Amino acid sequence: MSPPDESSSDDVRDTGPDGSGLVSWLRWFRHTDNGTVVFVREMLESAAVVVAIGLVLFAVSGVWPPMVAVESGSMEPQMERGDLIFIMDESRFVPSAAQDGTGIVTYQQGAKTGYKSFNQPGDVIIYRPDGSTYETPIIHRARFWVDEGENWYGKANPAYLGGADNCDELPNCPAPHAGFITKGDNNGAYDQVVRISEPVKPEWIRGTAEVKIPWLGHVRLFFSQAGTPVDVQYQPSQLPTNETQYAPPA
Repeated sequence: MSPPDESSSDDVRDTGPDGSGLVSWLRWFRHTDNGTVVFVREMLESAAVVVAIGLVLFAVSGVWPPMVAVESGSMEPQMERGDLIFIMDESRFVPSAAQDGTGIVTYQQGAKTGYKSFNQPGDVIIYRPDGSTYETPIIHRARFWVDEGENWYGKANPAYLGGADNCDELPNCPAPHAGFITKGDNNGAYDQVVRISEPVKPEWIRGTAEVKIPWLGHVRLFFSQAGTPVDVQYQPSQLPTNETQYAPPA
């Protein structure tokens, strides 16, 4: 879009303030009908609104950036590719059902207490796989907590163990350290079974997913194809059985 001509509404060319000094120039910039200045002023006002919205979201979420784009189908049907997700620091508004020392409610604890996020028990978290600062962050659901050295085979849903018959056949079992076992709602195995990440330490978590805005994330995904990293990684799998029918062991 090209700016309008530089004449004012009464056809008198307006090229600057009558007086000199910074105040006079600022007053002229705010009130002039000069077409070019009006165009620049509107662009600056629009940019200021965007920045203000971003600052408000940051103040609420405690995370920057406060929005991430879904890149794949690993969380379907709860999240679709191209959804924009508002995330929040997990230490804000900590639920009573959260794992001790964290702000995260696991699937197993959520199933016991009735806590849900995106239509299923437990929190959906955004985390850095193995704590990496350069790999694409993952957005998956926290399933359950394991302690360092724990044999967690009996705590898991057998449908998501990749056919393993015992702890010795599982990657990351016994647990190399304390953390969350995680899985995409649409994936057929735990992230730790298919080696996406070791058990997720609390310090690897960027935040929890709170609200989705359908389709708006496609804009960010478009730019990501030019080299900007996005915030979700997908591991293809068959659609698993509905785990809401699975009663996690006590």
